[in-house]
Amino acid sequence: MLQLPESKARMKTLVSVDESYELCRHLIAKYSTTFYLSTLLLSKEKRPAIWAIYAWCRRLDELVDGPASAITTPETLDLWEQQLESIFAGHPLDNFDVALVDTVQRFPMDIQPFRDMIAGQRMDLYRSRYETFEELYLYCYRVAGTVGLMSTAIMGLDTSNNTAPWHREQQPHNPTEEEIALGIAKQLTNILRDVGEDARRGRIYIPLEDLARFNYTEQDLFDGIVDDRWRSLMRFQIARARQFYRKAEKGISYLASDGRWPVWAALMHYSGILSVIERNDFNAFTKRAYVPQWRKLRSLPVAWMRSQVL
Repeated sequence: MLQLPESKARMKTLVSVDESYELCRHLIAKYSTTFYLSTLLLSKEKRPAIWAIYAWCRRLDELVDGPASAITTPETLDLWEQQLESIFAGHPLDNFDVALVDTVQRFPMDIQPFRDMIAGQRMDLYRSRYETFEELYLYCYRVAGTVGLMSTAIMGLDTSNNTAPWHREQQPHNPTEEEIALGIAKQLTNILRDVGEDARRGRIYIPLEDLARFNYTEQDLFDGIVDDRWRSLMRFQIARARQFYRKAEKGISYLASDGRWPVWAALMHYSGILSVIERNDFNAFTKRAYVPQWRKLRSLPVAWMRSQVL
């Protein structure tokens, strides 16, 4: 179980800010090559801050889905939330915290999305099914849509359209809905990619109302049956995810210019997983869908072009 250090332990020597950011960089490079590649397109100032946010999110996710998840309790997440409060108060409690404390000081941001993400992880402690998409949407917002909100303060918004005298009283558009949509789209992609792995843990994230719509049962899913019912169900799920990607695309142009390329790259890389699932004949039980590194690299010029003209 996660344990916060005693008050006296707060005085212990932690790593330097640079060393903490390097810990975060190593974590993202190890566990999310797709996202890591996208972060390398950011400026040197913004890049480490995104790593710090990712590390916090990843470590939280590990409490519920990692090797030690069997001993994670609601009290574990209570302690994690207390540690979050300490971070935002400027008091790091472990070596990874050092980077996030520096990040929230350099890029002031709201603590609420972090709290919401913890609430999403709480859902995984007691829920293994979602009856409707509305229920699943709340989960996806909490565990993934929040990441876009966390990142906005770092990415920054484009204010160039407000330089004309008749625009100076207007606030630049804040693409909150679009940022959330990208997180939702990526989480739906994760769900479809990992459906077999989740089933082996007794979890079903595809809404049960959708299973019923295509006459596909929970037992069929646990048995890994790939037939016409399953293919139709997956086409429906993939189409829904792509709707969220399209919504997310509309918000990228509102970001600061140096943040658009990495977001486009991340969007293209992640949405590409859906195409791989289709090429695998929708078999997400025994074939893991991933986008090869060479394909990611080949897409970068296209992502750059879109960041300039769209």
